[in-house]
Amino acid sequence: MEDGIVRHSAGYSPSVWGDYFIKNHAPFSSTTQKTEEWMRERVGELVTKVKNLLDNTYEDELQSLELIDSLQRLGVGYHFEEEIDKRLREIHDHNGKIEGNDLQAVALKFRLLRQHGYNVTSDVFSKYKDDEGKFKSNLANNVRGLLSLYEACFLSTHEDDILDEALKFTKHHLQSLSEVDQVDPTLKSLISLALELPFHRKIPRLGARYYMRGYEQDKENRNDVVLELSKLDFNLLQLLHYEEARRLSMSSSSN
Repeated sequence: MEDGIVRHSAGYSPSVWGDYFIKNHAPFSSTTQKTEEWMRERVGELVTKVKNLLDNTYEDELQSLELIDSLQRLGVGYHFEEEIDKRLREIHDHNGKIEGNDLQAVALKFRLLRQHGYNVTSDVFSKYKDDEGKFKSNLANNVRGLLSLYEACFLSTHEDDILDEALKFTKHHLQSLSEVDQVDPTLKSLISLALELPFHRKIPRLGARYYMRGYEQDKENRNDVVLELSKLDFNLLQLLHYEEARRLSMSSSSN
């Protein structure tokens, strides 16, 4: 008791972290601050470069869609929400119909447009059925196409019976491919991630952490600017969480 004032203990439970963040680490040391400042500046530079990439893929619809898909899967799509919305609106308004025979491209366009609220029909997948009304068996050889169609199935509505059929078909073949040694390791990793939980149902940041590994290994299709941006952006988020944990630890220790 001081100055006649009685202060009662709030009775908070001790932090499970103890003083770990206080004693063992100093996230905001001068060195860390400089590193963080550099990362933020570099992220700004990379964001500008990626915006230019989005502009430069205007004539190539598939390239635009693949870039948008990668940005969202890597958890950095929030930097480009305006540009992504604009590009998808242009794609939809210019050619609302989903044409072509490339299963990967058709399914990707369908998923991204529907994911962003555009009314596109699932009848586009009817052309991948045989005369008996079943999905063509040779589609099983198109791993990326199967993955793209599998992901698209999770944006079905009650009227999309064809997507229910496609889900059974793709899931069966993807499970089989995941056990085949001859399948490229990068593709097997993507298959495993998709079967565990499709992209549309993942918590964005958690999904990005695992997708980043496969994206880095995919030297044929990755974009190094996008990859660097995703790594730095993820590290900055980790620093933010780390500092929040440190402050909570300090607050708990002072009570």
